[in-house]
Amino acid sequence: MGLLEQRAGLEGKIAAVIGGGGGIGAAVTLALAGAGVDVAICDIDEAAMATTAAAVGALGRRCIAQYLDVTAADALPGFYRKIGREFGSLNILVNVVGGVRQRAFMESTAEEDAGDIRRNYGYVIESIRLAVPLIERSGRGGSIINFTTIEAHRGAAGFAVYAGAKAATSNITRALAVEFGAKRIRVNEIAPDTTPSGGNARALRPELTALMEKLTPAHFAQAMALYIPLGSAPGTDDLANAVLFLASDLAAFVSGVTIHVDGGTAAAMGFLNWPYGDGYAPTPVGISAQRLFDEIVNEEK
Repeated sequence: MGLLEQRAGLEGKIAAVIGGGGGIGAAVTLALAGAGVDVAICDIDEAAMATTAAAVGALGRRCIAQYLDVTAADALPGFYRKIGREFGSLNILVNVVGGVRQRAFMESTAEEDAGDIRRNYGYVIESIRLAVPLIERSGRGGSIINFTTIEAHRGAAGFAVYAGAKAATSNITRALAVEFGAKRIRVNEIAPDTTPSGGNARALRPELTALMEKLTPAHFAQAMALYIPLGSAPGTDDLANAVLFLASDLAAFVSGVTIHVDGGTAAAMGFLNWPYGDGYAPTPVGISAQRLFDEIVNEEK
């Protein structure tokens, strides 16, 4: 075992990953298992979860896998009871589940709003409340990691209730970091932006999704270079790496923080790297403005 692994101290720990079956959750699950962690995963995608569970077993780690829809009432207690029976305790909790469909605030229904709140904030409260007794049972403290989004930190038109729910998750993360400090339970969050996940693609309006599907890889690469300071979108493994850090003893005194795994978009705060040599500005200038708006200006003449 190398110095980094020794200092990380993940070997032999136990983690629960809510939404650990596919996409980002699968990357998190496999990263933890690869670091020597036994995992309990739940997901709404049974096929993806079975594949991930098999991969965990191939890494020589134990895995509990259970179908679960976090938007359903009373879905989580049985999962945590199973962890208690089979693993005895818990060291790490990662709340990955989240998602939304783009829609105007005044066009959304009360039922849709309630679903967004439950999927992006409500279940997190329940998950943490159920996990803490198992973490305390370990006698070693632990790490709770919530997934939020950049939308929790900016005005996201078309995603208002979702953004509000994620902002609530951000603030409960900070509040519980303070409240659980004496228990040696650290609480942090990861806030991605654009990621190569199915959930990200499904979030957009259908007509916008259809237009996005017509883009060539070259178009998409240029768009990412304009929007993301590092020039490309992070992958699921980049997000999993942040989980490994926050879950490990390398972050033993890190609590109540947000890690933006976004290539710098949160730092940019709307400054984009416009093409045609115009460079960074919050609005299109120079040739960029001319090319973007020529058609509109000509129509107005």
